[in-house]
Amino acid sequence: EVQLVESGGGSVQAGGSLRLSCVASGDTTGCMGWIRQAPGKEREVVASIDRNGNTYVAASVKGRFTVSKDNAANTLYLEMINLQPDDTATYYCAVARPWVCGLIVHIFETWGQGTQVTVSS
Repeated sequence: EVQLVESGGGSVQAGGSLRLSCVASGDTTGCMGWIRQAPGKEREVVASIDRNGNTYVAASVKGRFTVSKDNAANTLYLEMINLQPDDTATYYCAVARPWVCGLIVHIFETWGQGTQVTVSS
């Protein structure tokens, strides 16, 4: 059974940076991603990375967010720079079902508990 534990969220001012981490246990050799949900908004996959290291990044965060994975440490990262108030959300780490990857929410089957990111103007 896969378990995911996120950390690194917090409160920053606009223009600031944060690095989210997700420590995984179990089989996480496939696609992993970061999904966010703000109050009253749909969930959005902001970035994902497949087993070969190919990354997928949402247009809304491209150039500001970078996803990476340390396979030896079984840890997924999300580097976020130039944060804006619209980035305020709960950020979830998730593992996709086998053999798929991308920016579609419903391919992700196993989720962490989430970490809150709040950006003030």
